[in-house]
Amino acid sequence: MKQIFLGLAACFFVVNVGFSQATTTTGSTSLPRIAIAGLGIESSTFSPAVTQEAAFHARYGAEVFNAYPFMMAISPLRKQAKWFPSIVGKSLPGGAVTREAYESLVNKTLDSLKKYGPYDGLYFDIHGAMSVVGLDDPEGDYITRIRKVIGYKTIISTSMDLHGNVSWRLAQNSDLITCYRMAPHEDAMQTKERAVVNLLERIKTGKGKPAYKVWIPIPILLPGEKTSTRIEPGKSLYQEVEPVSTQAGIVDAAIWIGYAWADEPRNHAVVMVTGDDKAKVAFAAEKLALDFWNARTKFDFVAPTGTLEKCLANALASQKHPFFISDTGDNPTAGGAGDVTWTLTQILARPEFRRADGPSLIYASIPDSELVKKAIAVGVGGHVEGSAGARVDARFAPPVRLSGTVESIVYGDKDAEVEVVVKVGSVHVIITQKRKPYHKEADFTRLSLAPRKSDIVVVKIGYLEPELYAMQAGWIMALTPGGVDQDLFRLPYKRINRPMFPFDQAMKKPDLSAQFVPLSGEFK
Repeated sequence: MKQIFLGLAACFFVVNVGFSQATTTTGSTSLPRIAIAGLGIESSTFSPAVTQEAAFHARYGAEVFNAYPFMMAISPLRKQAKWFPSIVGKSLPGGAVTREAYESLVNKTLDSLKKYGPYDGLYFDIHGAMSVVGLDDPEGDYITRIRKVIGYKTIISTSMDLHGNVSWRLAQNSDLITCYRMAPHEDAMQTKERAVVNLLERIKTGKGKPAYKVWIPIPILLPGEKTSTRIEPGKSLYQEVEPVSTQAGIVDAAIWIGYAWADEPRNHAVVMVTGDDKAKVAFAAEKLALDFWNARTKFDFVAPTGTLEKCLANALASQKHPFFISDTGDNPTAGGAGDVTWTLTQILARPEFRRADGPSLIYASIPDSELVKKAIAVGVGGHVEGSAGARVDARFAPPVRLSGTVESIVYGDKDAEVEVVVKVGSVHVIITQKRKPYHKEADFTRLSLAPRKSDIVVVKIGYLEPELYAMQAGWIMALTPGGVDQDLFRLPYKRINRPMFPFDQAMKKPDLSAQFVPLSGEFK
């Protein structure tokens, strides 16, 4: 017996696996041959933005290993197989992916997989909430096309975001499947590692594909800001998952909240459990699904909410600083275009912020490459004037007029490329060449901003990511307009399945009985 260490990120948790000359699915008794592939993005169909191929920052070949700390060259896990990384691409959330970008990335995946097969396993690393122009269920399409190349003997282990969507087709083609158990996703890398360890264990022991997969769709569609695992009932619901998944006869269990800002039939909650004990797999899945359904009316926002006017009034009246306001409707990490100017326009119109010595406020952020060019031309300390934002999403407000002093210009961010801070009155406005989320303290301090000393910090975000959450002395979420509006009743859904909670409050209890998914290859 040898050992797989569940990586540096998981405190060297040890899984004992029988490595003694088990015959792999390719018929070899040597190290298993495992491919890696995946694309990840959240795409709002309610945003006019579109996502191009470059946004995925795709890694190819050996560069793929750099995406996973547990796959470092010195990692014990790396030595347990012969790895064949094809392509892994992760984009900031945004609008729907163009069909051209999707086809290009998928074809590059397939071309790479064709070169090095056959494979004992494939690690499929996706988000699960991709939307593609003119194509339903892209992840289901992606894995189906991969299957046509690698065949059905290869074991596929899929890892996902809990805000992804699991279609029947994706469930059919995945042999092992799991997702995050925390929101915010502090366990993201642990989840990916678990998917790889599960794959290795099934290959090395000769157990192969789990005998049973249960998929239960739950007609609930809620935003992540109402289903955070920081608070109840999400906290207790997700705490049920790990004890279930560690039972004898069960390989893994998972609950998907789903993605609320895309209008597709697959968008709803799902429970899946995989394992070799049919009765346990079915019972566990049905219990998780029922507990989720029974808790549906208890979900609420992770923080106080209000109109922007109310949020600003609370922040200005507060003696606690920094006071954070989430500008939720245009959150770029949920799929917003990122350039909606509605909130910034309202802020700059208020008299409190027109004086340079007024309450200090940091606004993060608004993308506008033209204004960035103007700021570069005048330099730090110079005066810049121009319009910003609403180049992509002008539905709620036109470009906002800015006139102020350039405080900093910083180059080199992977997403923003160039960042500029312009002080307008007492407001420090971050303007970027390309849209960027602001989740960490260093995102601000590298721009010579001091968020801890600011009276108010307004960020295009939903729930605060861990570093911002730890920093805030007060916090409220503004229910602002945009492509990822938190008020789902304001969005023009036409294609989601109905009835669906919370839209159909009087709906009857759905059928939450176990639906056994055929093993991959049995449904061809």
